[in-house]
Amino acid sequence: MSQHDSVLLWGEQTELQLRLMDSQNQTSLVGTGLLSVLSHMMQFGRNSVGPAETGLSSQSPEENMRSRNSGGRWPLAAQNMNNCNNNDGKKDDKKEPNKDEKKDEKKDDKKDEKKDDKKDDKKDDKKDEKKDDKKDDKKDDKKNDKKDDKKEEPKEVWIMDPNTDTYYYWLCLISIPVFYNLMLLVARACFNELQYKNTTMWMVLDYSSDVLYYIDTFVRARTGFLEQGLLVKDEKVLKEKYMKTRQFRLDVLSIIPTDIIFLKIGIDNPEWRFNRLFRLGRLFEFFDRTETRTNFPNIFRIGNLVLYIIIIIHWNACLYFAISKVLGFGSDTWVYPDMKNREFARLARQYIYCFYWSTLTLTTIGETPPPVRDVEYFFVVADFLTGVLIFATIVGNVGAMISNMNAARVEFQAKIDSIKQYMQFRKVTKDLEVRVVKWFDYLWTEEKTCDEKQVLKNLPDKLKAEIAINVHLETLKKVRIFQDCEAGLLIELVLKLQPQVFSPGDYICKKGDIGREMYIIKEGKLAVVADDGVTQFVVLSDGAYFGEISILGIKGSKAGNRRTANIRSVGYSDLFALSKDDLMEALTEYPDAKNALEEKGRAILMKDNLIDESLVNAADAKDLENKVNQIEASLDVMTAKFRKMTAQYESSQRKLKQRLSNMSNQVRTLRFDDE
Repeated sequence: MSQHDSVLLWGEQTELQLRLMDSQNQTSLVGTGLLSVLSHMMQFGRNSVGPAETGLSSQSPEENMRSRNSGGRWPLAAQNMNNCNNNDGKKDDKKEPNKDEKKDEKKDDKKDEKKDDKKDDKKDDKKDEKKDDKKDDKKDDKKNDKKDDKKEEPKEVWIMDPNTDTYYYWLCLISIPVFYNLMLLVARACFNELQYKNTTMWMVLDYSSDVLYYIDTFVRARTGFLEQGLLVKDEKVLKEKYMKTRQFRLDVLSIIPTDIIFLKIGIDNPEWRFNRLFRLGRLFEFFDRTETRTNFPNIFRIGNLVLYIIIIIHWNACLYFAISKVLGFGSDTWVYPDMKNREFARLARQYIYCFYWSTLTLTTIGETPPPVRDVEYFFVVADFLTGVLIFATIVGNVGAMISNMNAARVEFQAKIDSIKQYMQFRKVTKDLEVRVVKWFDYLWTEEKTCDEKQVLKNLPDKLKAEIAINVHLETLKKVRIFQDCEAGLLIELVLKLQPQVFSPGDYICKKGDIGREMYIIKEGKLAVVADDGVTQFVVLSDGAYFGEISILGIKGSKAGNRRTANIRSVGYSDLFALSKDDLMEALTEYPDAKNALEEKGRAILMKDNLIDESLVNAADAKDLENKVNQIEASLDVMTAKFRKMTAQYESSQRKLKQRLSNMSNQVRTLRFDDE
């Protein structure tokens, strides 16, 4: 056999061995026979090839097998190749490969078993890991749920709502130490005798005000604010917002313990506590809140301005005394007189004299001793300028407030004057003119001059409805026909009630008048009188009502929509009027309520024997006739529309046929031309 044939034989042997290794799960059954065949073929190939060629042919498969063995596969093939290449042709050596093959098969079986065991172990490990993961997930879910619960249920902390009475009362309390520091710190710093006589009391008041200042800082940090219409109650958010404001810096400055310097210079130096004045904003906030809450805002504004004037005069008086002390008491005619005079040495005289001088200087309404020194001239000029600017502003505001206080009276008087001029121009009788004037006087005396619609026009509809319900709903419920109506209908009707005031002797309605309104008595007395206007049948008082049947227009009523009695006001009477148009407008949205009201009205009329069955039948026949007429009119309209549509259809059909005939003629012409 040639060398080429031996190489081909070796390639076939290698291919068979590779196929054998790929089917390891069947080696126990087939491997022995294949290996014996391979061994015979290897012996045949080795005998037919020289030693040098055999070495070459055996080296390349060994290297190939080593590369296979390095990947952990086919160890049996490598051993078989070694055994085949080392065979010297003897029969004893042929048995050894078979033994080695059996051992290798056993090893492979063991390795397969180990692999299966490892796979099972891995599966078990994976199952355990999955279980552990599920447990961990459950634990994490529980932890997250707990965290969510904690987030959903934050710790409740105390929050000050700025819209409550508690906040206003706190403003009232904190304004006391602020006003105390504003008025007395400067007085104690300038009037030494005031400080020396009551040192213990001042210390108690000072440190009590400091405690309130610290509490107020905490309250400010917990004061809520509105965000998207809701009160923010988050402690951190409130604190951060407060710390970003300018007021926070002022509050910090106001609580700096500058009193520490008293340990070195002594406690009789209250000027070192002037930083407490940085909390003046609380005092102004209290004034603003009080102005909005009081029922007499104009009087409060005037009192507030007077207080500002007093504070300015007080501070100016203290500065005048301090300058006099620096320049020397009695050193000239402008400064405070010498203390050697016992009368001027008294504390009360010192303060009153300075306050008097400050008032004359700032208001420029009196004569004061002229200044002598340059410093005195400068101080007086500054006082004059301050007085001109501040007091001009204050006086202007006072004048505006007084005008506002009389604005309502001025407006009302203008109405009276215009009506008087009209009556004089039209030459109205004196008796009627007197009645009109008395009617106006009654309105002003009883404070009924305000127009409800004008006053409430700036409110949203919801608040208008709530105010009207609060004022008029109980009155409307007294009317029999409205007692069982829907709440929505009652609210609609309440908003439509119109207040009216009648003078003594005025007729609210007369027999035979068309009923366009019903009335509810709010206050006063009305008499049902005879045609002579004197004889009284019955007197109606507060809560009574009349005219409700006439505005419903009930079929079969003997009176129809006419008034059946004369009703006259005994004195001044306040009534609520509900017009028929307003009632029907409201009932359009409540058809069931309309039917119920008509049934109630009909029952009331039947009870009083005011229903005529013939009129009911006539009304029903008339209604039926009206409905038939409406149906006939609708039918005529529909017939006319149908005729019009039919004519349009016929016209469109004719046009379509004409177009088709034209198109067919054109086609025939084209065919003829082609031929």
